[in-house]
Amino acid sequence: MKNTRYFLLGLSAFCICMIGITTLNGSLLNPLRNAVGYVLVPIQSGINAVGGSIYNEASNLSRLRDALEENEKLKSQVDELTEENTRLRAEQMELERLRNLYELDTQYMQYNKVGARIIAKDSGNWFSVFRIDKGSDDGIKEDMNVIAGGGLVGIVTDVGANYATVRAIIDDSSQVSAMAQQSGDTCMVTGDLKLYNEGRLNLGYMEKDDDIKDGDMIVTSNISGKFLPGILIGYATDITVDYNDNLTKSGYVIPVARFDRLQEVLVITDLKDAGPEFDE
Repeated sequence: MKNTRYFLLGLSAFCICMIGITTLNGSLLNPLRNAVGYVLVPIQSGINAVGGSIYNEASNLSRLRDALEENEKLKSQVDELTEENTRLRAEQMELERLRNLYELDTQYMQYNKVGARIIAKDSGNWFSVFRIDKGSDDGIKEDMNVIAGGGLVGIVTDVGANYATVRAIIDDSSQVSAMAQQSGDTCMVTGDLKLYNEGRLNLGYMEKDDDIKDGDMIVTSNISGKFLPGILIGYATDITVDYNDNLTKSGYVIPVARFDRLQEVLVITDLKDAGPEFDE
């Protein structure tokens, strides 16, 4: 009981002191406030600075993480879009090639044809000898004419069950009996791989008075042994009189087909019936 009485008396005295302090003039407490301020304000400022720095670092780290994740997503989207764009461009180029083949097909509607893809070619820069994915199972036979790129490409020389080999007109061993479409005068187009580096083929076997001049359309002739008549080969250029005999003339042909980028061709399934005496 005595302890309780003393505790209550002490508590009452503390309360009276506190009431007395609060009733003092505010100016008397200013030194105390200032002293406390000198101590607490720097501490509080330091704590705020450290807290702000930690918060900013955390925020920057979070933003950096979000930016890296967004960057990865964007890179993935760019890769997908690039792949899609490449696929669309390839499809567009293929569509353009097939459209050109269709136009070529309609240009020679008098002939039956089979479409084929090139699956291999001889070594070198040009498609001088190449293989297609159609063979005897598809009705392909030797000596069938092959067209693409606006005109004559070559002739079938070997046939398997599911493939065939084509010798292009630019090959060194190729000879095509031709004529000028405007006049009908005949000539011979011979392949030359070295000459084709300049984009040309040899044009010869012309008489001096033959009406064949620069710019004339050169097509396969009616007297060709293996090539069907009227297929465009190219355009005559640099026609000159031969100085050795002054009776003949020669020149070059710029072929219409591009032999560095062939991918699809049309095989004409009609064969030229030249008879047993004529063989180019």
